[in-house]
Amino acid sequence: MENKNLILATGRRKTSVAQIRMSQSGEGKLTINGKTPEAYFGNTPRLKHVICAPFDLTKDQKFDCVIKVDGGGHSSQAGAIRHGISRAIASLGDSFRASMKKAGFLTRDSRMVERKKPGQPKARKRFQFSKR
Repeated sequence: MENKNLILATGRRKTSVAQIRMSQSGEGKLTINGKTPEAYFGNTPRLKHVICAPFDLTKDQKFDCVIKVDGGGHSSQAGAIRHGISRAIASLGDSFRASMKKAGFLTRDSRMVERKKPGQPKARKRFQFSKR
């Protein structure tokens, strides 16, 4: 049995990947890995604000989201969730897509950790140079 109101989307940031299952007919419930956002992210209002930012642009529409997120840290996971939710909402129509695009939520943040190079202690740090 397939739900026609179900929207699937994927969001990414750094090494985090969020899979979004959004239902258009709902009362605004969010579930992240089986927990509420408050339980998953703890006492961090900034991360909850990052996640809920795409919903603020949709006016009075309510969506139920079941989110599965993996990899990275909490901040990276919040960015991946926002990216996925924005992509799911943008798939509903051009007016939603325009508002998400204008807010910058559809652009994937491609910044990654730079790799460590051989002969150096870290990615850019050099060993101490001694003249004598």
